[in-house]
Amino acid sequence: MNTRLDPVLSRIDADLDPALERLMTFLRIPSISTDPAHKADCRTAAEWLVADLKSLGAEAELCDTPGHPMVWGKIGSGSPHLLFYGHYDVQPVDPLSLWDHDPFAPFIEERETGKVIRGRGASDDKGQLMTFVEACRAWIAEHGTLPCTITFFFEGEEESGSPSLIPFMEANKDKLAADLALICDTSMVSPGVPSIASQLRGMLKDEFTLIGPSMDLHSGHYGGPALNPLREISKIIASFHDDQGRVTVKDFYDGVEEVSAEQLAQWENCGFDEKDYLGNAGMTVAHGEAGYSTLEQQWARPTLEINGLWGGYQGPGSKTVIPSEAHCKITCRLVGQQDPDKIRENLHAHVEARLPVDAKVVWDQDLEGSPAAVMNTARPEFEAARQALSDEWNREAVFAGMGGSIPIAGFFTTILGLDSMLVGYADDDDRIHSPNEKYGLKNFHKGIRSWARILDAVSKA
Repeated sequence: MNTRLDPVLSRIDADLDPALERLMTFLRIPSISTDPAHKADCRTAAEWLVADLKSLGAEAELCDTPGHPMVWGKIGSGSPHLLFYGHYDVQPVDPLSLWDHDPFAPFIEERETGKVIRGRGASDDKGQLMTFVEACRAWIAEHGTLPCTITFFFEGEEESGSPSLIPFMEANKDKLAADLALICDTSMVSPGVPSIASQLRGMLKDEFTLIGPSMDLHSGHYGGPALNPLREISKIIASFHDDQGRVTVKDFYDGVEEVSAEQLAQWENCGFDEKDYLGNAGMTVAHGEAGYSTLEQQWARPTLEINGLWGGYQGPGSKTVIPSEAHCKITCRLVGQQDPDKIRENLHAHVEARLPVDAKVVWDQDLEGSPAAVMNTARPEFEAARQALSDEWNREAVFAGMGGSIPIAGFFTTILGLDSMLVGYADDDDRIHSPNEKYGLKNFHKGIRSWARILDAVSKA
């Protein structure tokens, strides 16, 4: 029996309905950060969070930026001092016609697998953000205080590139100082299997235009002797990978480390279902780098993907032209110690070395890159949190890789000197950037209870 924690867990269970209603109110605010038409809505969401933090007794304020405001708050005393990050902005809802309901009229849906919360932002990231806030609320309701010091840091531009994030962090290092950063914007490795991220892939974005003739050409007059940019760009794209799925760009794998046998063994027993994972995307087999499992490909191997390819006539019917230009968008997911700047340099060299006579390439100069992040799981707080999660979910929690990129974790290290712990309660089928987004009601409830346990465990670690 834990006389300090048990009353908090009971309070969470008793107050689930009002916690859910607070989340529903938050979800009704259409805080789409990338759309200027929703600028006022983003501010409304930030103001709502400030008021909610103040209702806990926290010192809280809205911090204006050149873009959408940040929310800062602080409460508690004693060690450790934890910095909790989340974001209140959401993805656009287009195409609206594919939603089964109003994306900003959230509701509880009954499913065979259990109840879910439907609505934009339910999983990414409002529902996840509120699991932590509600855990703090329960601690305060039972004990009048928290077992440690908490600084809240909520962003409003995560879904639109975070242009204000780095300047704000650099200007507010003292306000954001802490012992450890907590992030709740990830998923569980499989339903019901609690997970702590051990590594995050980095991201490199690039885009180029291959320019050939000085104008679109009539394919009857110039077909044959003319350079066709679409044909040439196709050759270049095909050269990015060999027949085994390995990237052929020079030195691409520098800094990539093999996963240890111990880590692989843990991943193999984490409950991941490859058939379901692939089936959810309409596939029957994995199509990536040969010799590596699906989980290794997703969590521990780098990738180079073509995200967009276009040129020439794209309207209805036929237009017999040879286009003047062809365009390609690329992203690379990075792991280990891969250097995004070096990879960009070698990627450009790879393309430029394959240009035919009379062709030139123009690169987008405004796209960013960020390295991978590897978590310091040797810290005692990580094992304390893992055991707390195992106790709550009645299943051994795992340190898992993450296929996505969450740049904030790297910024906490480079700007604030903080290690980050990423714990999330989303499921892979939550449709976080798609129509009909959901978040399991059980995930929300047990997420609150999980954070309450983690606060107890980490404050003792």
